[in-house]
Amino acid sequence: MKKLLTAIFSIILASSFCIAKAQDSKVEMLAAISQKPVEQNYLWVGTFQMVWNEFSDNIVKGPIIFKRYKSPLADLLNKQEFKKSMLSEDSYYTAYGKTDLEFKKQIEDAIMQKFNEKSDLLDKIDWTHPDKAYLFYAMLIKNFDFQSRFDMLENGTFANSQEQIPYFGIDKKSRDTLYDKVHVLFYNNPFDYAVALDSDKDEVILYRTNTKKDFLSLYNILEQKSKKFKGNKAFVAGDQLKVPYMSIKQDASYDVLCGKEIANTDRLYIDKALQTVQFNMNNKGVKLKSEAVMNIMTMSMPIMVAENGRNFFFNDTFVLFMKEKDKSMPYFAIRVKDMSSFKYTGEIK
Repeated sequence: MKKLLTAIFSIILASSFCIAKAQDSKVEMLAAISQKPVEQNYLWVGTFQMVWNEFSDNIVKGPIIFKRYKSPLADLLNKQEFKKSMLSEDSYYTAYGKTDLEFKKQIEDAIMQKFNEKSDLLDKIDWTHPDKAYLFYAMLIKNFDFQSRFDMLENGTFANSQEQIPYFGIDKKSRDTLYDKVHVLFYNNPFDYAVALDSDKDEVILYRTNTKKDFLSLYNILEQKSKKFKGNKAFVAGDQLKVPYMSIKQDASYDVLCGKEIANTDRLYIDKALQTVQFNMNNKGVKLKSEAVMNIMTMSMPIMVAENGRNFFFNDTFVLFMKEKDKSMPYFAIRVKDMSSFKYTGEIK
């Protein structure tokens, strides 16, 4: 029985994106593929997991665990559910070394030679900090064409938005030579279906679903449905395909992982954890660029206590409490990071 794919695709391409500015909703970048999303639109790319793995495998020699802090995100990343071995070597570059200008130049030269690309992240790192230790870096580049150029379709709306956006795909006017460029994974009903668009080495999987789960769970569900589907997996006359043109440029800083001493290291901590993604898809193919960097530093050594006394100097960040002596809880508290808002205006005696 011929199936008519008339519903609009809601794209999940290892992530969910803003569609050609059709919606004003935010896009949440996730560090781990199994991380539970918060926003309605969210995306994930493997570059940050790659730098996490490099730090874990080469320096920590085990899972990254913070002292006196339980991190659910670190627990997910420690599972290493994605590894660089899941990519072809010509599509990524990773490196780690001492955080100095010589290493920066090494990375810049390498990505220019391999990808003819420049970094959007390296200038955000302080390469001269006295407590510098290591820097971990990854770049992923994927530029590929579909096996055939799909037809440009009429503009249409997306979801509940009335804004017109561009689409490509296959309609009743399209040449039948495009049919074998689309692989039907399953079609259960007008709200639950998936297809794959092939290039020479990669594929774009489009899964229509309203389910909001982490990407790993969604992918497992998709695979299970594809295996169970007993219908026609060929794209045939009467079937139609409608995919929005897509573009996004986004960055993220995973501050929740920063500033905490890492167990089983020489007082190391993550100073910066950054990631970027640029993604474009049209009727010809896909362009993807993503970077990730983790800057690792050494915590300052504790002040040595002199044998003739202790210095209780409140000349750096501190907290002040006030409480009644017979009460168990304070009634006033201040955390002072700088004194600009606490300038004394009374008489100095």
